[in-house]
Amino acid sequence: MTYTLPELSYDYASLEPNISARIMELHHSKHHQAYVTGANAALEAMAKARDEDNFAALPKLQKDLAFNLGGHINHSIFWKNLSPQGGEAAGELLEAIKDGFGSYEAFTKHFTAAAMGIQGSGWAYLAWDSIGNQLIIGQLYDQQGNLPVATLPLLMLDMWEHAFYLDYQNVKADYVKAFWNVVNWEDVAARFTNVKVQSKSLLLG
Repeated sequence: MTYTLPELSYDYASLEPNISARIMELHHSKHHQAYVTGANAALEAMAKARDEDNFAALPKLQKDLAFNLGGHINHSIFWKNLSPQGGEAAGELLEAIKDGFGSYEAFTKHFTAAAMGIQGSGWAYLAWDSIGNQLIIGQLYDQQGNLPVATLPLLMLDMWEHAFYLDYQNVKADYVKAFWNVVNWEDVAARFTNVKVQSKSLLLG
């Protein structure tokens, strides 16, 4: 098995009342596991197609891999972006947010608007643009569509219905508001520091 389901660093009930234990259990053990299983199955099917010289099957399998591996990566980041302690952005990350979006308040409004504006299933994200050397906010459709190459995700919010419906039904605004209470800003800041170093290395060669 190439991909495995990561363990959480906190209990399923730790994020209550913002995200219920039942949501977390289903989301992690069922939905995320399905993406892991799907990604491994796609890789296995690709290997079989190559062995059988059946390259006509590869375009569909590439799409299957992109979707399922996207789901695996997105959720793996999302779990670490969450913390029972919550917190606030600080230090270099906060200064970069203020520089990029005008203020922390403007950033949260922009990010919330991105999340609320998703049509169907997808994610809102804060990412580092390694070409423009700046923070950007975007919408990720499904698990893999609309994410520009050379952007590295820092903060992700799952806006698929399975992430919130048992707790908030169709009131997505309450879910997004609750999300801000459990953001692990230490994790986001660590990702920010790492991607800045990595992007410089990639660009300089």
